[in-house]
Amino acid sequence: MSETVRVGIVGCGGMGRTHAHNAREHGHHVVAGADVVEDVRNAFTDQFDAAGYANHERMYDTEDPDAVIITTPNKFHEPAAVDALERDIAVLCEKPLAHTLDSAERIVEAAEASDAFFMVGFHNRFTTPADVFTTRRDAGEFGDIDHVEANYLRRRGIPGLGSWFTNRELSGGGALIDLGVHAIDLALYLADYPEVVEVSGVTRAEFGTRDEYADPDGWAGNWDTSEGGFDVDDSVSAFIRCADDTTISLEVSWAANREPTHEFHVWGTDAGAQFELGEEDLTLLSCTTEGTDQYVDTTLDGEIEPSGHAAEDELFLDAVAAGEDPGINTPEQGLQVQRVIDAIYRSSEEGGAVRLD
Repeated sequence: MSETVRVGIVGCGGMGRTHAHNAREHGHHVVAGADVVEDVRNAFTDQFDAAGYANHERMYDTEDPDAVIITTPNKFHEPAAVDALERDIAVLCEKPLAHTLDSAERIVEAAEASDAFFMVGFHNRFTTPADVFTTRRDAGEFGDIDHVEANYLRRRGIPGLGSWFTNRELSGGGALIDLGVHAIDLALYLADYPEVVEVSGVTRAEFGTRDEYADPDGWAGNWDTSEGGFDVDDSVSAFIRCADDTTISLEVSWAANREPTHEFHVWGTDAGAQFELGEEDLTLLSCTTEGTDQYVDTTLDGEIEPSGHAAEDELFLDAVAAGEDPGINTPEQGLQVQRVIDAIYRSSEEGGAVRLD
């Protein structure tokens, strides 16, 4: 295959434009975009000088792209992904894998049957702290990973009342499936992806149904609860146990009365680490008996693009050009995250722990 990859985008909104921009910056050709909303589709085609389609299958058959990047609402990940995989087109699909566990399982089945490869859009793995941490983890610096604290908290950040984000049929959930998916994947990734065996959790909807909602950062848009528009969770607390006894504590919110943070804390038997997503610093935490007993805190930084999106897109498209599955952000890992999300929702409904094994 030519080093220049022919890329199609399914879902031409803000995230689709981000991926298209990255593809073009890396020297690839954005040939087309598919979106059911005409104004969104036309804006995309004008910006990227690309063909536009209302139907993704027609785009696949007409343009024959080497790769597609899917950024639609969660409910539509499955048809866009399966139709591409059946045509042996490589796929990068934004998180989560799907809106339901059943849908996610069907995507994985299609990926296993396809000659093309499939990646899930877990871009936080490509940030500086995650890169530095995993390099040192693999060198044995932290010993065994016992526990990961994963916090992805907005103080006020419900994304558009009445949008697909707050509609369970389209999204599959609220803060958990939107933000929690990032936190769960990254926590598992930092711990070298152990098998999850048990989950307990509580989901809440405390703010999204209020008639009055303070929105200083303007996430919510026009707030009007008179016609509903919110049937999902806005905060979650969960505890995850793995087969090797690694544990993960999870706190996620679209809205909560506490300071916002995207903090991760890793407890290792020889050393620990902490960092904030969006920052490039990683702090290593240890103790030493050299000289006098003392705490040792070391801050490391790097030069990787903070959001991870550009690095993720570069890796995906380079792999397509090389014709080789990169073996990262795999559909199986996406499915494990989906199983954890599903189990947290079930645990909250049933009022007890849910086994996955």
